[in-house]
Amino acid sequence: MAAPTEPSSPARVVVLVSGSGTNLQALLDATAEGGPAYGAEVVAVGADRSGIEGLRRAERAGLPTFVRRVADFASRPEWDVALADAVSAHRPDLVVSAGFMKIVGAEFLARFGGRIVNTHPALLPSFPGAHGVRDALAYGAKVTGCTVHFVDDGVDTGPVIAQGVVEIRDEDDEAALHERIKDVERRLLVDVVGRLARDGYSIKGRKVYIP
Repeated sequence: MAAPTEPSSPARVVVLVSGSGTNLQALLDATAEGGPAYGAEVVAVGADRSGIEGLRRAERAGLPTFVRRVADFASRPEWDVALADAVSAHRPDLVVSAGFMKIVGAEFLARFGGRIVNTHPALLPSFPGAHGVRDALAYGAKVTGCTVHFVDDGVDTGPVIAQGVVEIRDEDDEAALHERIKDVERRLLVDVVGRLARDGYSIKGRKVYIP
């Protein structure tokens, strides 16, 4: 995992989305409300598909957008290079995967490793993968939550930055539990991005240190 570089002031953030963009909106609101004191600004939004609400949120905010669809490339590595090129054009200090439903590859990690922030709706390392909420319910866990972590070459295996706990209620189904997790997730992501941007950080092994 690449060592983080000294961030700009404010830190430049590129956000990647695949759907409605509620985490993106939380970051946009935080930067608008916090101003320079927040420490970060979203400079561009990318997606792996067109016509999604996440891109419309970016356009309403006056931000540049780009789309790189896997289907438009002859191979997954070619898509990965194209995505990395599109992100690089905006010179980000941090890349935030905000509901981005694609796994990035070797080229993307080579350029941005140690700077890619992701969220997951469970308390990693428990219940990784695409069905973290469903899996926690099926297991009979009493608490779950969300994790903000750096991305590495595994699936939800990167160093943990912060976690938030959510109680599982007897009456919960997957949808109800996921909505409560999302509320915590948005607040946690906004806090983490601001702290990383303002205070800097280092990664030593699996530990993330924020001064």
